[in-house]
Amino acid sequence: MELKEEPCRIKDEDTEELIDPIEVNEDKHHFTNEDGKLTYKNEDKQHLFQKPHFKTEDGNAVCSKIEENFTQKQAGKSGVEGSFTCSECGKSFTQKSNLNRHMRVHTGERLFTCTQCGKSFLHQRHLNDHMKIHTGEKPFICSQCGKSFLHQRHLNDHMRIHTGEKPFTCTQCGKSFRYKSVLKNHLRSHSGVRSFSCDQCDKTFVLASNLRAHLKIHTGLKPHFCSLCGKSFLELHNLKQHENIHTGVRLHVCSDCGKSYHTSSALKSHQRIHTGEKPYKCSHCEKSFSYSKCLKDHERIHTGERPYKCSHCGMSFARTGNLRDHERVHTGEKPHQCSSCGKSFTQLSNLYTHKKKHCIKVSIEQS
Repeated sequence: MELKEEPCRIKDEDTEELIDPIEVNEDKHHFTNEDGKLTYKNEDKQHLFQKPHFKTEDGNAVCSKIEENFTQKQAGKSGVEGSFTCSECGKSFTQKSNLNRHMRVHTGERLFTCTQCGKSFLHQRHLNDHMKIHTGEKPFICSQCGKSFLHQRHLNDHMRIHTGEKPFTCTQCGKSFRYKSVLKNHLRSHSGVRSFSCDQCDKTFVLASNLRAHLKIHTGLKPHFCSLCGKSFLELHNLKQHENIHTGVRLHVCSDCGKSYHTSSALKSHQRIHTGEKPYKCSHCEKSFSYSKCLKDHERIHTGERPYKCSHCGMSFARTGNLRDHERVHTGEKPHQCSSCGKSFTQLSNLYTHKKKHCIKVSIEQS
């Protein structure tokens, strides 16, 4: 049976009721304007409505209001970029609700507040993530070691420890890193800019975190105590590494010689013996070293710095080992003993000299 087109007769008071069904069903039905006719479509039916021509008491056509509302909705659904633009930064959004959410970045408005601690957030999803801290929920679990994480991205980062993947590479020296943030920090070392200065000594740092760690040296506070020997540490991770000495746990094993270590950093340093790598280069003479401590000690030859001072006589030294050897002059300690004749010495070098040239028993044994 053929449908007959009929004029659409609408009263003034019915115009609002016409708009509501469009809003409720806009995800199910589609409206277009074809040849001056408003077309209603769904999967089963198609109705054609003639453009309603009627006027209100003031003579204005009501249909124009309906069309305007319809056109705005179609523009919002069309995905046209730049429909709604931020007056602060010029960023564009397809929907006004997205612009409204974005504006909180500029206004600082934080509508979503944690009922547990009162902390506020810009977005609901950020609050949802934060709430997991209070509930203890860590839904993302590592299949290798069982460690759990709040977010999938944190698990992805953690997995690189097991896979050994280091996807972030420095373009200046070729060194690779597991995390992008560590690469960013590393790049500052190439710039040579040390923006963070200690106000108690003249030492400067590339990173603010390094300065914060350094300031603890001046306070003398070591809040992390070993329950087994009472030794205290500035940082918690240093205490955890120290505790492995008591437990005997050596998780980090060298694949070349089988030697094991308490920490991954100790293993990494050891492996340079096998690889011959000397990544620490002197900026004064181009000499290179396997360990950063050796470079620091060496550079004091150029700078003349002697930071280690004897508490007995005020004499200063470039290296801690030299200070320890010197202090034995004051204390009388002689820890280095000859196994052949029993004679003791303050310094290890003196013991070696004694064994080579002066020890009678060693000479007899060798002959």
